[in-house]
Amino acid sequence: MKYFAGIDIGSTAIKISIANEKKELVGHKISASGSMFYKYAHETLDLLLYELNLTRDDLVYTVATGYGRKIFKEANENISEITANAIGARAAAKDYGEIKTIINIGGQDSKAISLDDEGNVTNFAMNDRCAAGTGKFLDACAMNLEIGVDELGDRHFKSEGTPLSINSTCAVFAESEIIGLLGNEHSVEDIVCGVHYSIAKRIVKLVKRVGIKDGIYFDGGPALNGGLVSAIENELSKKIFIPEYPQVTTSYGAAIIGIDSYTYENS
Repeated sequence: MKYFAGIDIGSTAIKISIANEKKELVGHKISASGSMFYKYAHETLDLLLYELNLTRDDLVYTVATGYGRKIFKEANENISEITANAIGARAAAKDYGEIKTIINIGGQDSKAISLDDEGNVTNFAMNDRCAAGTGKFLDACAMNLEIGVDELGDRHFKSEGTPLSINSTCAVFAESEIIGLLGNEHSVEDIVCGVHYSIAKRIVKLVKRVGIKDGIYFDGGPALNGGLVSAIENELSKKIFIPEYPQVTTSYGAAIIGIDSYTYENS
């Protein structure tokens, strides 16, 4: 069996996926990017291979993607994360149906991607100017509320009032709003719900820029947050599909690209 690695080096996390020649995801691993992207990427890859009882010699092709893709010089090729995300999403959702719209919320940016019937990227929009509406913003909100980021989803569904309005488009000012709401004795649950809806509204604006099509796929770490998923669905008035491993869609797509490249080169 031949194995292929997709390495997604993001601004906050390194995601690595290993796929076999049947394009099946056989393993993945996530670690913090830290300040030494190159070192941590290699350490994460070696640890994943060890857990899968594989070695570097078992990898026949490696594709790097993401913010730091060019620093992983051992890769056979590097590609745009937009392309890798699209290919990974269609593969991850093959049993769900056609994917036409992808919402990706990363650590420091958010993206909307539109696909045609063949899965080609026809348009995309990105918000990378401010942390508001990203995973980093959710982390900061959880810290200000003195709860774990993994608690946000449950807290959302315990809110009993109308979602509070958080209007700032800047993460710093939004945090100030949250502190002010706490000072006015609003519950943590109502504030969390307001945070999720503020992010959802920004995401919907982003999606509208590329065109909303049915078959909506949501990935990135924040896709694990059920409260945020619910808020985005309500703002879109559409159901969205969440993959089993939403954080590794792009690295999985990179591994699939590696399979296709290797097959083409050796055909």
